[in-house]
Parts: sequence; C-alpha cells; structure tokens
Amino acid sequence: MEHVPPPAEELALLDRELAQLDARRAHLLTRRAWLVGALQPQAPNAPRWSTPPVGHGWAPGQPWGSGPRTAKPSAPRSAQNVLLTLGGLLLTVAAVAFTLVSWGSMGIGGRSAVLALVTLAALAAPAVLLRRKLAATAEALAALALVLTLLDVYAIHAVAAPDADGLAFTAVASAVLAALWAAYGLALGKLHLPLPAAVFFVQWPLLLGAWAAGAPAIVVGWALLVTGVVDGAIALWGKGLGVRVTAGIGLAVMGSAALLVGLGESLTADGPLGALLPGALLLTAAVAALAGAWRAPDGYAQVGGAVAGLAAVAAVGGVLRAAVPGTWQVPVYLLCGLALLFVVRVRLPRSAGRGVLLAAGAVLAGALVWALPPVAAVLLGPVQLVAEVWAGEPDGFRGALGASMPWSEMAAAPVVLAVVAGGLGAAFRWWPALVRVAAPLITPGAKVRGAAGAGALGLGWGTLLLAAATLDVPYPVAVALETVLVAGLLAVAVLGVGAAGAAEGTGPGGGIGSAVRVSALVGAVGGAVSVGLLSLASEAATYAVFGALALLFTGAALRTRAVVEQAVLAVAAVVWGTVLTGCAARSLGLAPHEAAPLLLVVPAVTVGLGARLRRHPVALPVELTGALGGLLAVGLAVGRAPFLALVLALCGVLAAGAAVRPERRPVAGYLAAVLFVAATWVRLAASEVSVPEAYTLPVTVPALVVGVLRRRKDPGASSWTAYGPGLAATLLPSLAVAWTDPDWLRPLLLGVAALVITLLGAKYRLQALLLLGGAVLALDTLHELAPYVVQVAGALPRWLPPALAGLLLLAVGATYEQRLRDARRLKDVLGRMR
Repeated sequence: MEHVPPPAEELALLDRELAQLDARRAHLLTRRAWLVGALQPQAPNAPRWSTPPVGHGWAPGQPWGSGPRTAKPSAPRSAQNVLLTLGGLLLTVAAVAFTLVSWGSMGIGGRSAVLALVTLAALAAPAVLLRRKLAATAEALAALALVLTLLDVYAIHAVAAPDADGLAFTAVASAVLAALWAAYGLALGKLHLPLPAAVFFVQWPLLLGAWAAGAPAIVVGWALLVTGVVDGAIALWGKGLGVRVTAGIGLAVMGSAALLVGLGESLTADGPLGALLPGALLLTAAVAALAGAWRAPDGYAQVGGAVAGLAAVAAVGGVLRAAVPGTWQVPVYLLCGLALLFVVRVRLPRSAGRGVLLAAGAVLAGALVWALPPVAAVLLGPVQLVAEVWAGEPDGFRGALGASMPWSEMAAAPVVLAVVAGGLGAAFRWWPALVRVAAPLITPGAKVRGAAGAGALGLGWGTLLLAAATLDVPYPVAVALETVLVAGLLAVAVLGVGAAGAAEGTGPGGGIGSAVRVSALVGAVGGAVSVGLLSLASEAATYAVFGALALLFTGAALRTRAVVEQAVLAVAAVVWGTVLTGCAARSLGLAPHEAAPLLLVVPAVTVGLGARLRRHPVALPVELTGALGGLLAVGLAVGRAPFLALVLALCGVLAAGAAVRPERRPVAGYLAAVLFVAATWVRLAASEVSVPEAYTLPVTVPALVVGVLRRRKDPGASSWTAYGPGLAATLLPSLAVAWTDPDWLRPLLLGVAALVITLLGAKYRLQALLLLGGAVLALDTLHELAPYVVQVAGALPRWLPPALAGLLLLAVGATYEQRLRDARRLKDVLGRMR
C-alpha cells in the first residue's frame, strides 16, 4: 500500500523540488550563455575569454566580461577603526607628554592659550566631522577631547589651585566634567562616547565630597545610595546601550557599597537608637530598589525585588536585633524574613514579587545554615564513645556529645528549626489554599509540596534532638527520646503521609508521599546509627537500643511493600542483629578470635531467611549483608589459625546450604568449595603438617572417582565441576609446600604429576586438567629454576634486561595483529573444551 503524505507535507516537498529545479535551470542557462559568447567571433581588442569562476552571478545570456565594472571595495571598517584608534592614541600620548614635560617651559599665558585652543579645537572638530559624515573620525577626536579635559583639570589644580584639597577639588572637577560631557553628548547626539563618560563622572562628586569633608560612615553611605539611585534612573531612562550599561555598572557598585555600609553600621550599633539611622538608609535603599524593580525588565526586576527584600530585613531586623540578647538575634532576622512572605498579598509586578520571595528564602536558608551545625554535632558527637565502650553513663546528654559546640550560645537554634519546620509543615498541610494565595506570583507544583513535607519532617526531628541537647536532659531520657524518634520516622516511612496526601491522590503511591517517605527512611537510618553510638556508654542501654532497633526495622520491613524500602530496612535489621551478637560475645568475656564463631549466627539466619524468600528481591541484599558478617568473623579469627580454620569451615557449611538453591548454586557452590579447601589448608598449617598429601590424597581420589561417574552420566558436564575440586585439593597445597621445601623430591613428584595431568587434559580436551596442571607445572618449574635465574641475572650487565624487554615489546608490537589472532584462537580452543 502506497503511503500518501498529508497535504501540507506534500506541498512542502513539492516546493523544495521546484526550488532545486529552478537552481539547476539557472546554472545550465548561465553555462549556455557563456558557451555561446565564447563561440562568437571576437573584436580585435576584445579581452580573451576565460572560464567563469564558480558563483560569478552574472545574468543568463550576458557575455562574460560585459557586465558593469564595479569599483574595488573600500578598506574594511575594522581597519579604519584601527587606524583611527592608533591616531587618537598617538595624539593623546603627545598631549600627556606636552602637559607633563613641556609645560614648565612656557609662561602662564602660553600655557592657558595652548590648553584652551587645543581643547576647544578637539571639542569643536567632531561637530564639523559629523556634518561631513565622518563619524568614526569624530569619535576618535572626542576621545582625545576627553583626555584633554582631564589634563586641563590636572593643569588647573597644579598651577591655579595647588593648595586646594585633592579630594574636594576632584569632587568639584568630576561634577563639572559630568555636566560638560552631558551637555556635549546631548548636543552631538550621534557620538557614542560623551554620555557614558558623563555617567562615569557622575559617580564621584558625592562620594569624594563626603570623604573630603570627613563625614561619618553613615553619611558616606547616603552619598553612595544617592549616587546609586541616580545611576538606576539613568539605567532605566537613559539613551543608548553604552549609557545604560555604564549606569548599570555604577548602580551595582555604588548600591552594593551603600548596602554594605548600612549593614555594617546596623550590626555594630550599640542599641536600637543607634540602629535607626542605618535602618533608615537600608529602608530607603529597599524602597528605591523596589521602585526600580517596578519598571525594570523581568530579570532585573527580580534582582531588584530580592535586593529590596534583603535590605528591608536588614533595616528592621537591625533595630530589633539591638534590643534582644545576642543568642536571639538570628530568630529576629528570621521573623523579618518570614514577614516578606506576605508580599503575595501585595499587588506587585510578578518578577519583583518573585524577587522578594527569593529574599525571604535566602533569609530562611541563612538561618538554617546557622542552626544546622549543632544538629550535626548531636548526631555525630557519640562517635567518641566507640573508643570507650561501656565506660559508664555520662552525667547528661551533653556529656555524651563532647565539648565540640558552645551549647550556651545555641539556645535559639531549636527555636529557628521549629519555626521553619512549622512553616513548611503548614504549607504542606494547607497546600491548596497556599497555591491559590500565591498564584499571582508563583505556581509551585507537587514536587515543591513534597520537598516542603520532607523538610518539615527532617527539621522537626532535628528540633527535638537539638532541644534535648540544649536542655541537657539526662542520658537515659536522651537514649529513649532518640529511639522513639526513630520509631516515629519508621512509622512515617512505612505508613506514608496519611490522609493529607491521600486526599488528593498523593499518598503512598504519589510523588509527595514518596518524598516524605524517603526523607523519613533516611532520617530513621541516620537516627538509628546515632542512637546506637549513643547507647555504647552503657551495657544495658546497648542491649535495649539495638534490640529495639532490630525489632523496629524487622517489623517495618515486614509491613512495607515497597521493594527498595523493604531492602534497606531488612539490611539495617541484619546489621543491628550482628551488633547484638558482638555485644553478647563481649558480655561473655570472649576474646576476638573466640567471638568469631558466635558472629556466624546472623549469617546462618540470613541463609535460612534466603531459603524462605527464595527469588524475592529482598533476599539477595539480606544474604549479602549476612555474608559481610561472616567476613567480619573471618577477620576476627585471623590471629588464631585453629579458630580461623573452624570459622572458614562453618562459612563453607553456610555457603553449601545456600548452594542447595538453584539460583545461588553458581556462586555459592564454588564459594563453599573454596572455603572448605581454605579451612583444610589452615588446619594443616596450624597442625604443622609437613606432608599434606597424606590428608589431601584420600580426598582427591574419591572426588575424582565421583567426577568420572558424573561425566559418564552427564557427558556435557564441565570438567571444572567434575575434576576441579578433587585436583585442587591436592595440587594447590602440595604446590604451597613445595615452594618452601628445600628438598628436590616433592617438587619433582609434583612436576611429574602436573605434567601427566596436563597431557591428559590436552588429549581428552578437558579444560580443568589442562589449565590446573599447566599452571602448577609452570609455577613448580619456576621455583626450581629461580636460583639459576637469579645467578644469571646477577652476571648480566644492568642494561641488558631493559634492552631485552624493549626488544620483546617491539616484537610484540610489530606482530600485534598476529598475536591477537593467536590469543583469540587459543581462547576459542579453550572455550570448546569441557
């Protein structure tokens, strides 16, 4: 069936094809016209025809070379600008040299006449040049005139007013230059330089005048603010991009300096009365920024709204701060920042209102940055108890946390966290009403609501912990409080957000509920670790806490249906159970190597639980966590070989139990074999057995017989499964002993046996026999030849081994492709073996 495109698509396709046909036709007509003209008889003085270049662009039928001749293009505009810039620069250098060097050789009249004439000529020349449409030259001379006016100011100060104060003279000169260049730029509107220069000179009169008068800092701040307001007005209503950019830079610099001066004066004020003047400065800056934001474009309006909000908080908060103790200054600023949220009830432009909301968010973030470090100290402080387990209950909660924080100065931190948590919780609870109120400015989505709920939950948890540390509650109360908080977080993680989220379809299955549950789960795990460390001060507290944690996390894992959460909870429960077994070993007074077998109780439970869960997604994380407990037991038993052999054997039993299940057999089966062999070797080494073959051969022979029977019953069975364990049981221990045996008999017998096994593997194409026998034979031969190799290496020159290595690398590199093919062929051969 033929595909028929829609009419619009077919029309576009036809248009493209017609355009291609037109272009091809024009090209052919052009070529034809040139060929016709080339074949016509030429006049005696006519130019010789030549092949037209590609893209010549002359009309079809027109003889080549008969078109109108065009003048050569003028020099590029950039070259003209470079020439004018260099000329203006040279004139400027000459003027500076004249003023600074040759000034003293002329009298006062000559000096004045020369400066006046040159400056007037430089100022008048651009007007004449503009009438003749030489704008670039006029710009260059205007730049020269600007430099000359600066030199005039310097000359006047040096000759006419040498005793005048430098700052005051510069302030007056800046004002005069600003007025002069503003008038000049307005008179010659086509010049781009004068008006930005006038804006630059506007920055200095008030600032330098206040500085020259020795005014206090607050007056300097007002001077900066007024200058910034002027810059803002110019940036809003000025003509030309250069004027607005220059004014915008001045606004950013002067306005920031004014705000910093006001903030510094507000923070160092002795009392509320002393903070009034800086507050007035900051409040005026806020009003000016908001007024500018009302008329500015969107991006600048948002910045202006943010500056206005922060300045207002600094103004009002600075006055209130001076009236409260130092500990409660941050909550004052926080309340002022929260007051900015009422901007949603004010009719502001959307961008300006968003800027004010950003300022409120910045204040809240700053308050949290101040209040969160104590929470981290509460959570991480109990780490110090690991060095002295069960040393006794401390006097209070702070005694278990150490002296890392000045708790007396953190009394207001729980209040800050509680206020922010309460605000986020209220927003989460009454979200639809909040969205309706904030609709003129922002339209937050469901993800924002989920973040608010998660933040409220986390900050509320931190508030309770920090309040307990600030009040220095007794140690048992602190332990009980943290355990109850962990239980509460687990309940939220398992049960979801409740009716508030479910009412709108955002419960356990939605995005909001997911955010809150994830926050609760992370907090529960972190809180469990913290309270577990805290409980290490007392033996009874340790058993109570870790027992409760094991039960809580196990119950939560059974209650939830989310796979990831269930896996995390189950893994945590296994970890707490492992800690409990370690505590039991310590209570029994067992040495670390004696406690190692006891730690295998939890891995045994996880193996049984895995058999129960089978292919459930949680089974693998639980079993891997139990395996880590077995690894810990092996590490504890390393110091004593008999216990290490026992632990390895028990781990082998557990791995063999897991290998009964088909889904674990490929890994657990090999692991069990390795563990049993390792246990045997360690046991033989611990017993100082010098002839391991007496113990390994009785295992190898029946194992090989079983392998032969297995291969007869199942010819497709792998040789590694049939013969690998039996051969490894004798070959590897014998190889280990042969490397330390000074006699020659064992290495000889081992080499002969390995050679026979290798040949049998090659004949019957058995991969296990070939690789095991070949590896043992190579290592045994290397052991026997090692002394001679060392002697030969000592007799060779030092440069010879690197040279031989280099030649080998060159040879391999030159035949790399062939070696790669050989390696692939060998891989294929080994892969075809069983």
